[in-house]
Amino acid sequence: MRPQDILLPAAAGLCCKPGGFHIDPVRPVERAVITHGHSDHARAGHGAVLATQETLDMMRLRYGENFAGSTQAIRYGEEIRLGDVCVKFHPAGHVLGSAQIAVTCKETCIVASGDYKDALDPTCAPFELVPCDVFITEATFGLPVFRHGDAAEEVKKLLASVALFPERAHLVGAYSLGKAQRVIALLRQAGYDAPIYLHGAMETITHYYQSRGIELGELRLVKGMKKAALAGTITLAPPSATSDLWTRRFPDPVTAFASGWMRVRARARQRGVELPLVISDHADWDGLTATIGATGAGEIWVTHGQEDALVHWCRSKGLKAQPLDLVGYGDEEESETPIQGEAEA
Repeated sequence: MRPQDILLPAAAGLCCKPGGFHIDPVRPVERAVITHGHSDHARAGHGAVLATQETLDMMRLRYGENFAGSTQAIRYGEEIRLGDVCVKFHPAGHVLGSAQIAVTCKETCIVASGDYKDALDPTCAPFELVPCDVFITEATFGLPVFRHGDAAEEVKKLLASVALFPERAHLVGAYSLGKAQRVIALLRQAGYDAPIYLHGAMETITHYYQSRGIELGELRLVKGMKKAALAGTITLAPPSATSDLWTRRFPDPVTAFASGWMRVRARARQRGVELPLVISDHADWDGLTATIGATGAGEIWVTHGQEDALVHWCRSKGLKAQPLDLVGYGDEEESETPIQGEAEA
């Protein structure tokens, strides 16, 4: 069976006609299969949603109890039949509950990776390599310039700055689902045991991570703290908050930003970031190319990101490759949806 008879780009997203569903649809559909909880992939308004329990919980926290007509949780490794296809979820290593979706029809297997990373992350299940005939890869950092390095070394830079400037507060911009919790966990692994402070927008999802057994140590809200008491502390906040009036409650703050985009120094300067931290929840160029090769797939579909460069690399290796040109997926930091009723202070 031809791969395009199984999965095909459509206006609503990646459509599986023989299965009667869409993967990460960008508009309401009858049946949605969701890779993870980031708001550019997980939207409200679908008739039925199939996802991991964690992703369903994230959607519930973001959009309320009635975010879909019905929901069904699926475990990693569990296989479900939808129409004429079998669907199986595998860890993507992106954020808590994130999954690659293997769609098999008449012995042809296509893996839709969603967003993924092959780097170690103490806050989610590690990426699992899934052999397949067609691999659908993201390309957020699909250029050779993007080599993320070791996230633990970036956290050491943060701790060195805290030691160097004990009279200043350190504000770390980080996306509230996945990135913030990973930074906290990396700080704990590095031996930092002081309380870590949170912007109100971080509270709900971070507490959810803790409820799923992720150890993050002592956390406190910034709200109500006196300015002088925040000297020498570390606070996690949404990226947008690190450049607004909210920062005035901190003593001479050092602004940091944890993102793969911080590899490009011009981006850091544009955002007024004093301490860029190259910490990404997406695979870098080496991770993308290594994963593509290891899947054994003869055909690669490339989506949302630097598609052209990765397609060119695949073709240079003798692989059949094409861009999918799906729209509606972007940088999570720019498309964050606030939790219902959460505090912003």
